[in-house]
Amino acid sequence: MKRKVVVLGAGHVGSHVALSLAYENIADEVVLVDKVPGKADAQALDIYDAMSFVPHEVLVRGGDYKDVADADVVVCAIGMARKPGQDRVDMLDDSIVMCKELIASLSPYEIPGVFISITNPCDVIADYLRKHLHLDKDRCFGTGTLLDTARLRRVLSRNAGVARLSIQCFVMGEHGESSMIPTSLIKIGAQDYDEFDLSDDKILEEVRRGGWVIVDGKKCTEFGIGRACCEMVDAVLRDEHRILPASAVLDGEYGEKDVQIGIPCVIGAAGIEKRIVAPLTDDEMARFHHSCDVVRKNIAIAAKK
Repeated sequence: MKRKVVVLGAGHVGSHVALSLAYENIADEVVLVDKVPGKADAQALDIYDAMSFVPHEVLVRGGDYKDVADADVVVCAIGMARKPGQDRVDMLDDSIVMCKELIASLSPYEIPGVFISITNPCDVIADYLRKHLHLDKDRCFGTGTLLDTARLRRVLSRNAGVARLSIQCFVMGEHGESSMIPTSLIKIGAQDYDEFDLSDDKILEEVRRGGWVIVDGKKCTEFGIGRACCEMVDAVLRDEHRILPASAVLDGEYGEKDVQIGIPCVIGAAGIEKRIVAPLTDDEMARFHHSCDVVRKNIAIAAKK
């Protein structure tokens, strides 16, 4: 069966999603779509040239919004690059304007596949697009705290002196300044987090500041989030039933409702198959509730725009 992925937005992030999908042989057909005439075709052709150096064949092409109608996965990577000193929530106004334009372009077509949103502020925009595109809550989710989790694994690996693949951890909550790390869930090899002499505040600050450092130095993030999204797409297309953090709609989980936010989820061909309710400590639960309040407030703001 042919695996088709449509990437909406052919900028820094969208093009790296497409490149990773093609290089890793995750999809058989990768279609780039962009509102700027010629941009998607140019990016696709550049990536397609690079495919001459890999041992498998993947079709990479520019397309149109109608391509979503038979796509297995649609990735939303539209948006402006985050500017130095700009918080993700500061991007809300521009992102909503772009989302309204995208929704109008997609409205003539049914979207039967899984829809994954990257656009910042991630949790708020995933919620906005789900509602306005009338998509099922299990089939429309955001990358959420997946990139934050990758950064946490990097930070823990360096500080604990243990390979990243030996570390099990999750960042939860908002993909933003109210994110939280449930250290009680961290396993470093067979050891608990508290067996290592690590500073919780320092670890959290370094994880949160990771994006700021990259944006300050090169004006955008692209490689990490591009690869993170591909992990989600891979879990869907291969029906892996893989546990990854995703920005999911909560309906009573963790005592929360009417919010879309980062929690561990089982992801497979149907999208989110299960929302995992992890055993948080009282302090961790309080910090998670605070993050939910922050996102819920911004969802309400977005609804009025």
